[in-house]
Amino acid sequence: MIAKTIPAFYDASGRKVFRPFERRKGPKPTFPMGRYVSHPLSVHCASMEDVRKFLLGCKVASDKEQFGKEEYWLPPEEFEKTKRGDCEDFALWTWRQLVAMGYDARFVAGRSGRYGAGHAWVEFFQDGDCYLLEPQLRGLGLRMPRLGTLRYHPRFSVSWEGKNLSYYQHERERPSSMSLWAAVRLFPEYLSIWIRFWLRVLVRLPRLLWRLLGKLWVRTVTHSSHLPNAQ
Repeated sequence: MIAKTIPAFYDASGRKVFRPFERRKGPKPTFPMGRYVSHPLSVHCASMEDVRKFLLGCKVASDKEQFGKEEYWLPPEEFEKTKRGDCEDFALWTWRQLVAMGYDARFVAGRSGRYGAGHAWVEFFQDGDCYLLEPQLRGLGLRMPRLGTLRYHPRFSVSWEGKNLSYYQHERERPSSMSLWAAVRLFPEYLSIWIRFWLRVLVRLPRLLWRLLGKLWVRTVTHSSHLPNAQ
């Protein structure tokens, strides 16, 4: 869920700009950004693990599925009630929690993945380093591989100091290349994190399959009981 960014590939700081979300091109919040930081939350996390535990109980759902709209940024206080949302909803809530815990954190909108799809996540600064937090990878554990941060390209970010919002614009992609040796050095971490994750999944798989079979059996019995008697 959290990894230190690689400065050569990730423009963490950006440059300060004026309300980039109001431009014709770019992310479009459903409400003014002040709306997402002004309402109190009912869930109060004391640690990153608390944040992860809450997110583990949340489900990914598209805006089309929930609201019948292509884009809808759910306010954090509503997200913690529904526990359903897409990347912006997960990131906005997580950002609020980190700010409340005293972190120098930002909500980030940009692109991620092989095809550069629009995405949102959180970044925070600590001891001079920038860390990327991907809320939707909460099942992976508190750590995510540093190589995984290469997929993220920030475009705009927002910070909140409790009184004022500040906006930043970032370089979309930094024209840098990683040496083979640098990639090799990071690969063991990448491999170990994902191996541990899949081992946990495999251990839980029989129990999950048993539960699924039980639900299917109950549905079959219930359906059969409602069928008319054969003549």
